[in-house]
Amino acid sequence: MRHHHQVGHLSRNASEPSRPGQARSRAVTLLAGLTLALSACGQQPSPVAGADHPALAAQAQGDLGPNVIIFDPGMPLAEIQAKVDAVSARQVDSEMGSGRYALLFKPGVYGTATRPLHIQVGYYTEVAGLGASPGDVTINGKVEVYNRCLGGGGTSNCLALVNFWRSLSNLTINVNGTGQDGCRASANFWAVSQAAPMRRVDIVGGNLSLMDYCTAGPQYASGGFIADSRAGTVINGSQQQFLTRNSVIGQWSNGVWNQVFAGVEGAPSEAGFPNPPYTTLDTTPVSREKPYLTTDAGGRLSVVVPQARTNSRGVSWRGGPGAGRTIPLSDFFVARPGDSAATINGQLARGRHLLFTPGVYDINLPLVVWRANTVVLGLGLATLTARGGAVPLVVADTATGATVSGLMFDAGGETSPALLRVGARRAWGLPRRFSDPGNPITLSDVYFRVGGPHVGKADIGLEVSSNNVLIDHAWVWRADHGVEGFSGDTERWTTNLGRNGVVVSGDNVTATGLFVEHFQQDNTVWNGENGTTILYQNELPYDPPTQADWGHGGVLGWAGYKVGDTVKTHRLYGGGVYVFNQNNPSIHTANGFEVPITPGVRLHHIMTVNLGAGTIDHVVNGVGGPADTSRVGQPVYVTDYPTP
Repeated sequence: MRHHHQVGHLSRNASEPSRPGQARSRAVTLLAGLTLALSACGQQPSPVAGADHPALAAQAQGDLGPNVIIFDPGMPLAEIQAKVDAVSARQVDSEMGSGRYALLFKPGVYGTATRPLHIQVGYYTEVAGLGASPGDVTINGKVEVYNRCLGGGGTSNCLALVNFWRSLSNLTINVNGTGQDGCRASANFWAVSQAAPMRRVDIVGGNLSLMDYCTAGPQYASGGFIADSRAGTVINGSQQQFLTRNSVIGQWSNGVWNQVFAGVEGAPSEAGFPNPPYTTLDTTPVSREKPYLTTDAGGRLSVVVPQARTNSRGVSWRGGPGAGRTIPLSDFFVARPGDSAATINGQLARGRHLLFTPGVYDINLPLVVWRANTVVLGLGLATLTARGGAVPLVVADTATGATVSGLMFDAGGETSPALLRVGARRAWGLPRRFSDPGNPITLSDVYFRVGGPHVGKADIGLEVSSNNVLIDHAWVWRADHGVEGFSGDTERWTTNLGRNGVVVSGDNVTATGLFVEHFQQDNTVWNGENGTTILYQNELPYDPPTQADWGHGGVLGWAGYKVGDTVKTHRLYGGGVYVFNQNNPSIHTANGFEVPITPGVRLHHIMTVNLGAGTIDHVVNGVGGPADTSRVGQPVYVTDYPTP
């Protein structure tokens, strides 16, 4: 959870009401060798219950399991509305729950001008069209996320700061608020914070609002990510930070702290930075859209894997679906909760692609992707939970062009070295010759948790050692709130252990939309050459007990973003580091960003901000004034570092 400031006001809200101040052949040999090297253990995972809902069990769709509901335009509208309402009622407040759902729509039109279809999207719910292009599925109505009202029995303290973990993709929304009151009918509301992407969506007939202005205050939001989409007027509202990539917009209303546009037709100019706080790149240097499911006239499902693009601008589907390859679902192993890691690895070793149906999976040994162009796709935010200190997923250097998307990685109670590893560490001596800049290993919509639903421990969240990797939207989170039952923040600090959120040692790695929060040392460490990050958001940990717990070698604290001392080339566009040391407000952090002083390392539009406790002394390398409690909610900006 985060804190948000506008017009000088501070909101500090908790998901736990009792704590109002807390926010909240060779291939087989390689497979075996990597698995052994990653400390696999012999514990067998137990089946996970609780993901099914009795009222929905009859909607099982073949191999995709009971929590994938596939809609046909020939179904009665009342039946469709009832089913989506049932999922919403279960999920809308289930922030730390185990339910996982995918609501998939076959090509056609749903809802009418007088009887629109209205969908409210809750936690761990994916809403997606099954067409080749967004225009193949049209929702006459709305697909929305509203504020959660955490006070007054659901009538006050209304905000979107914890509206995480959901998605919307591959359809057209013809905005129709018939039956809603005047405020609700005024826009399609997508009031979300981290890990709630909108992809391949066409918004027509009305406004898209990223803020829910129809509830009681404070109405704050902390997003977010839109890609490969089109909209007319976008109301940013209270969004602290946001990345819009490879899209088309008619108008963008405002900015709070950090709004970044890359390859967006209609994007606002950055000329007035920091007022408004826009960062605009004419093109996106490296991009690849997320794989998605489609269906043919016979109901057979396939997965489309879009082709990577360089220096791209606008949507990929103008004039057709876009370049890529289509893989029939029969080439996938369709995993269900309760399938063992050994079973899944056996299927990967046979050369199968991998689709995770919605649910929570216990993973007690690394799943290893070794074959080039392998697709690993999760539906309904399928979640891989580390058991016995395992690394849940490893993508080997050999897996050029592999894609991993739509998955959450949860740390378990024993320390994992990492939750996702891409490539072998240099010390292992494996070659890097497999990488291909035209076909990068791609991670899309991948999320990491250390704590939250249960105690978690991991040295690193995401570790990238391969060259030519694209990270397209990731949230790496050491939990600042949850349901673990801690007596206070000091217990959280000493129990939910996470050293670094992201560590990159590969060269030519690009991140578009990187969100990393609350880790106990440098939150992101970038040691590879020629790295690029487009939008970075970080909150330092809330819970260090003392200054001695938060520092090293005489340096106060750790950086939110650290570029290694020997790196010669690096680019960052639009970055923010926030501080809220609620456990000990006297704590200082020397710098939000730390980078080597060399001409090839350039930071463009960076900032720090104080959220009400603690101090960041400088923005970067001693440059920029303090973000302290004398200017709560007021960012300290550095336009370019070093100064041109």
